[in-house]
Amino acid sequence: MTEQEYRKPIPEPVPETQFYWDKVREHELWIQKCNECSHVFFYPRLHCPQCTSDNVEPMQASGKGSLYTYMINQRPPPGWEADAPYAIAIIQLEEGPRMMSNIVGIENTPDNLVLDMPLEVVFDDVLPDVTIPKWKPAGA
Repeated sequence: MTEQEYRKPIPEPVPETQFYWDKVREHELWIQKCNECSHVFFYPRLHCPQCTSDNVEPMQASGKGSLYTYMINQRPPPGWEADAPYAIAIIQLEEGPRMMSNIVGIENTPDNLVLDMPLEVVFDDVLPDVTIPKWKPAGA
């Protein structure tokens, strides 16, 4: 698939997020940790959101989490029609932070999307140089 054929938004890394997207392309999930207060956080940024220190470093996440909350989108925007209905989910990472993503590997219905269900990250290579992290039920 080419960028012209792919109709969904494409991440546009900035200096603060480039490392994250490079690691996602390698099928690795990385978050950040503050060396001053030990706060672990996501999304990538230059300063700790808890103590504002700039002494932060990336750390590899386990790729495990749980379903914190979600909503099911029945009316998709352009580019998402084939995916509907689909869940827009908040994933509670094992390390503490939360991230927004999609749930794949199961039909996205309230019966299947059980809060606190264990999840694991999967990587969707949507274009040759663009990969998106998504989540599936653990062990599925």
